[in-house]
Parts: sequence; structure tokens; C-alpha cells
Amino acid sequence: MNTARAIASFGGAGFLPKAPGTWGSLAALPVAWVLHGLGGFGLLLVATLAVTALGFWAIPKAVGDDHDPGWVVIDEVAGQWIALWPLSLGLSMADVGAWVFPWPGWVGAFVLFRLFDIWKPGPVGWADRQSGALGVMLDDLIAGAMAAVLVTLAAAISHGWLL
Repeated sequence: MNTARAIASFGGAGFLPKAPGTWGSLAALPVAWVLHGLGGFGLLLVATLAVTALGFWAIPKAVGDDHDPGWVVIDEVAGQWIALWPLSLGLSMADVGAWVFPWPGWVGAFVLFRLFDIWKPGPVGWADRQSGALGVMLDDLIAGAMAAVLVTLAAAISHGWLL
């Protein structure tokens, strides 16, 4: 496997059978936990930006003209990590132990991101129709941002900051 293909498939996670996007999102979770544990939100943010840049580089080299083959999951990784930003940022701001990553937050981020990525509402669907690496990456980045907004809202309600 060449470098571009390894990056685009997130180390081969995209080649797992059935639902490669879900596998890519699941593979992103423990890596996000380790990034958060090692460096808090700052490291997760930098890693998300790096993975996004790597995705834009690797996708055209790995797939050519094929628009978003299932095994390309680097876009899911970037989107999933964006969906986790509110959890990581909140934990970092609260000065909670570095290795704490409570399940309601990451489960909610995972479910919401997958929902928006599969359903493709509004801007996610528009982005998905774009050509090249932009279309492959942008729909997941937007889906991650939409999930992050709802994760933030859910946390605000859950912690009594709203209502």
C-alpha cells in the first residue's frame, strides 16, 4: 500500500468489511482520546488540521477521478474529530484529568456525526456534490461542525447552562 492510500484509508481502516465510513469514524475515536490525553484540546485541534491537510493531499493521489470510494475514510476521521472538539475543549477548560473522555460526549459526537454524514442535510449534501478532494473532505468537515454544535448544545442543557 502506498503512502497516499495508507493516509486516505486511515491506515487500512477503510478496507474493513461493510460500512467503511463507520469503521473510519470508530477508528478515529481512540486516536482522539490519546491525542486529548497527551495534549488536550490544542493537540486534537492541530491533529485535526494536519489530518485535513493530509486528506486533501492524499485523496487525489490515491483515487484519481473516482469520487469518494468507500475505503477513503480520512475525511471521516477529520469530521469525527471536529465533532469531538466541544468535548475536548470543555474538558481542557475544566482542567479535568487528561485521560478523562466521558462516554456521553464521545458517543453523542459519534452518533451525531454519523447521522449528518449519512443523511447529508443541506450544506453537507451540497459539499458532497463538489468534485475532487474538496467534495470528499468538505461534506465530512461540515457534518463534523454540525455535530459539534449539537454536542455543545447537549452539554449546555445537560450541565444546566441552558433551560
